[in-house]
Amino acid sequence: MSSRLSGVLRLLGHRWPTWLALAVVAATFLDGTPPVARLAALLALMPLFYLAFGALRGHLRGPRVLALQIAGLLLFAAVALVALTADRTTAHYLLAAGWFAHAVWDFAHHRADRVAPRAWSEWCCVVDLLGAAAILLAA
Repeated sequence: MSSRLSGVLRLLGHRWPTWLALAVVAATFLDGTPPVARLAALLALMPLFYLAFGALRGHLRGPRVLALQIAGLLLFAAVALVALTADRTTAHYLLAAGWFAHAVWDFAHHRADRVAPRAWSEWCCVVDLLGAAAILLAA
């Protein structure tokens, strides 16, 4: 096998969270956008994974880290709740913004390599970014 081909295969293998995320997004959004309630529930639940990972990995010990994670949870839950009370089009715009903001949140965690494993934050960033785009297209 050529050096170039083995390098490409290594790169593809190293990006397995991205490939898995693409499959999840395709399975979730290719047959239509899920109901607003499900999209809002996912937005509100996603930060709980960061709290769980942080607790399991011992990364929430500093009060500022825990406070930031709780603030993120409250912010994303608030966007989800407001979306549930809005008309369908507004709800889609709010949820797309919330999912995009969560992709930024994931990217920051990936860069910092704290709280959640890098593979998780990479996977979640791709899902959230592409999910936000799909939600926006459905608005």
